[in-house]
Amino acid sequence: MEFSAKEQMIEQQLIARGIRNKSVIRAFFNVPRERFTLKEYEHLAYQDGPLPIDHEQTISQPFIVGLMTQALDVKRNHKVLEIGTGSGYQTAILAELSNAVYTVERINGLHDKAKAVLDALGYTTIQFFIGDGAKGLEAYAPFDRIIVTAAARKVPENLVKQLANHGKMVIPVGGSWFQDLLVLTKENGTITTENLGGCRFVPLIEAR
Repeated sequence: MEFSAKEQMIEQQLIARGIRNKSVIRAFFNVPRERFTLKEYEHLAYQDGPLPIDHEQTISQPFIVGLMTQALDVKRNHKVLEIGTGSGYQTAILAELSNAVYTVERINGLHDKAKAVLDALGYTTIQFFIGDGAKGLEAYAPFDRIIVTAAARKVPENLVKQLANHGKMVIPVGGSWFQDLLVLTKENGTITTENLGGCRFVPLIEAR
């Protein structure tokens, strides 16, 4: 039996590396990653690595998307905030898991393209916003889950405030070239932090 590129990606890049949450794996099966890449990179959509997209941004390595999504532990009734829509691929994965996804992108062109792709794929439970992701979406808070897909120098206090009790946030934190992937859990106003290891993301641009 010959496996497709997507099936090989799921077996070799996700399951073999510890991404075994059944709902997360099902989401990866359902989302066509090639729809979120540039045309010239479609044939590389399921390779083990990030790919460039417009505006000098990237679509993350499948394993990193899987690691962050599994750590976020999204349930169907969770309200999820994504900081950095980017290509929209992570947004689609989240929309496979939650009925309420809010996503913020600072670059108009990325916002427009991701929304067009996600709309074309039939996702109807995503709300799109343009703005400074580090500020979050105070008007819609609190959020059960927050995922940040760009590297922050430190955890934005606005996002901590907008995280619901018993909520989780996954965020890369560090310098320009290397970060730690952190999972923050909020319990009765107290934040505990787990470090999932090193990673590399484009920087989170905050308004000054």
